[in-house]
Amino acid sequence: MEWNRQNVKYLLLVVCGGVAFYCALQNLAAVFGAVGWLLGVLWPFLLGGAIAFILNVPMRAIERHLFPQNRRLGRLRRPLALVLTLAAVVGVLTLASAVIGPGVGEAVMSLARQIPAAVERLQGQIAELESYLPLLKSWAESLEIDWKGLTERAVGLVQAWGSGLLSSGSGLIGGLVSGVSTFVIGLIFSFYILLQKEPLSRQGRQVLYGLLPVRAADRCLEVLRLAGRTFSSFLSGQCLEAAILGTMFAVAMTIFRMSYALLVGVLIALTALIPIVGAFIGCVVGALLIAVTDPWKALMFILLFLVLQQVEGNLIYPHVVGSSVGLPSIWVLAAVTLGGKLMGIAGMLFFIPLCSVVYALFRDFVKGRLREKGVPVKKWRDPPPGPGRRPKASGR
Repeated sequence: MEWNRQNVKYLLLVVCGGVAFYCALQNLAAVFGAVGWLLGVLWPFLLGGAIAFILNVPMRAIERHLFPQNRRLGRLRRPLALVLTLAAVVGVLTLASAVIGPGVGEAVMSLARQIPAAVERLQGQIAELESYLPLLKSWAESLEIDWKGLTERAVGLVQAWGSGLLSSGSGLIGGLVSGVSTFVIGLIFSFYILLQKEPLSRQGRQVLYGLLPVRAADRCLEVLRLAGRTFSSFLSGQCLEAAILGTMFAVAMTIFRMSYALLVGVLIALTALIPIVGAFIGCVVGALLIAVTDPWKALMFILLFLVLQQVEGNLIYPHVVGSSVGLPSIWVLAAVTLGGKLMGIAGMLFFIPLCSVVYALFRDFVKGRLREKGVPVKKWRDPPPGPGRRPKASGR
């Protein structure tokens, strides 16, 4: 190897990277602590970036359709689009609250009305047990129980529970204040990002081309554009799929005369935003609400859910969401499972478009390698049908 300046710099970089990696392995606790502290500092800005990305999807559609290059509005075009986007989001949340709130209140009132009957049944069962009291009394007297020791232990547990409740209550209040302040800072930061999209994008490109070689900067921008398109398509497809599923449930429950049709439809639409498992959460809540008034209708609702879930999983989701991100169903399931294990509900939402980007990049890489090596297409395509198999139709 020729010892020029570039090779020496590369060798020093490799050595320093190896030493840093070894030191990190020897001090994993300190590394994780530093990463956690850094994430805590940057979390409001990361949250603001995520909010800006989500709001940018409807905001971009509003700008494109309602204000298509309107010169009369001038600088007011972007703020008006942001205000309309926020109004639409607040309107959807208000409508959902207006539907869910009264429905839950009605379910609670119905449960409260059934409490007296339940108390009467409990009293009757207690009266039936009175005949067994002499036997229970003689059995209890035959046992040697240290009632004083049990009482002292119970008092100690209550005291420990009370002190723990006070400390957790103060921690809960502190966490709530911190969470609200973080969300407010992130929301304000997202407004700045949305109002200054073009200047921030231009500055980011300047940084990439200034720090990286031109070819590497072009590749980074290509990957970022692919990620942006994939995440935007996923958000749009997921919202459309949730709206379709919620409408299907509301209509089907109305046809079968089940209670809380609109409430359950909205609940399932909201929970279906979580891929794969979200609709099952809505099913559990809906079944509990219906079981308060009619347990048999709750069983019928579960059967209806299983049927509609099959329709949604086999017809709607692959065409609406799967086609929007270009990810096969098996990898969607793998992404949801891995994301849920690592990051919970947020991971389920994040890992599907992330895996779609990785899948697209790896697919392009493999196809490029096949072209470079000159591998004939017939070697990696599906094998021809055997003697007993009929060839598939050409589709023409």
